[in-house]
Amino acid sequence: MIKTDIIIIGAGPTGLFTVFEAGLLKLKCHLIDALPIPGGQCAEIYPKKPIYDIPGFPEVLAGDLVTNLLEQIKPFSPGFTLGDRAETLNKLEDGTFLVTTSRGVKHNAPVVVIAGGLGSFEPRKPPIPSISNFEDKGVSYIIRDPEVYRDKSVVIAGGGDSALDWSIFLSNIAKEVSLVHRRKDFRGALDSVEKVEELSKIGKINLITDAEVVDLKGENHLEAVVIRHKDNVEEEEVKPTDHFIPLFGLSPKLGPIGDWGLEIEKNAIKVDNTYDYQTNIPGVYAIGDVNTYPGKLKLILCGFHEAAIMCQSAYQRINPDKKYVMKYTTVSGVNGFDGSKKEAKREVVKSIN
Repeated sequence: MIKTDIIIIGAGPTGLFTVFEAGLLKLKCHLIDALPIPGGQCAEIYPKKPIYDIPGFPEVLAGDLVTNLLEQIKPFSPGFTLGDRAETLNKLEDGTFLVTTSRGVKHNAPVVVIAGGLGSFEPRKPPIPSISNFEDKGVSYIIRDPEVYRDKSVVIAGGGDSALDWSIFLSNIAKEVSLVHRRKDFRGALDSVEKVEELSKIGKINLITDAEVVDLKGENHLEAVVIRHKDNVEEEEVKPTDHFIPLFGLSPKLGPIGDWGLEIEKNAIKVDNTYDYQTNIPGVYAIGDVNTYPGKLKLILCGFHEAAIMCQSAYQRINPDKKYVMKYTTVSGVNGFDGSKKEAKREVVKSIN
C-alpha cells in the first residue's frame, strides 16, 4: 500500500502545482492519473499549442509548461501511479482514505484532492463498423510517440486544432500525411489552417476535404482506408496507408468518481469556494476544471490559485494541533525533501569603524 499525506487524482497542471504548494508545507503527495504521462491534456492532446494566459509567460507551449512544472516539483519527490484510473474511495476507521485503482493499487492518505480536469477522457470514435478490429493495429486515437510514424504513410481525420497541428508536425516525420475532413472549413486556429494549406500546395500534406473515411481494410494490420467524397458518394477511394488517426476530440466523463457520493452538478463536483474548495465529504477536495461553484472560471491559473488555498486547509486537517505561519518563498526559500535548497543570496553588511 502506498501511504502519503495527500493523494492527488489527476496529474494535469493543477495537480502538479498542488505538489509544490503542499511541499512548501512539508506535505508529501502521490498522484494518480489514467493517462500514461503527467501533464493531462497539455501533454496528451496539445503539447505543441501555445498558451497565453499563464502569469509571467507571454507565451508558453503546453508541453513546455508541463516540463517546467515537473522541474518545479522535483525537490518534493512526488510519487506517481500513471496509466491507472482511480476506481474506488473508502473512508477507514482512523479517518484516512483508501483510494484503489482499476489495477488494484491501494493508496492511503488523510486527504484526497481531485484535480482531474474535466474528468477521465474517452476518444470520440468515428462510426466506422470495423474500427475496433484495427485498434493498436494501425488505428490510434491519440499520438503519444511521433517517432512511431517516421517514414510511414499516415491518414489523419478531423477538422480541429489537434488534427491540424499533428498534420503539420508529422509532415516532417512521416513519408506521407493525408488530412481528411468532411467540410472545407476548419475549426482550428487560423495560423494552423494557413500552414496546412501552404504545406498542401508544396505537396507535404495531402489535403482531402468534403470527404470522410467510411471503412478500413487489412488482414492483421491496417492496410488501407476507404474514403467517400461528397461530390461522388457512389464511388469510393481506397487509399493505402500504414496508420489511421481519427482526431475528433475526447469526451470528458467523471467516470467512477461520479459514484463516490460527491455532490455533482452538470458533470462537475460542487465545492465550498468561500473557504477551501472542500467537497461534501470532509477531507476530500476538488480543484481545477473538475469543480464548480458560483463564479467558477475554468482556467489553469484559477486551478493554481485553488491549489494554494486548498493546501492551507489540508495542512490544518493533517496537523490540527499546529499553527502554520505563512512565509514567502523570497524569505524562506524552498527546502526540498531531497535535501536541496533554493534561497535568495543574502547581502553581507559591513560596519565601518
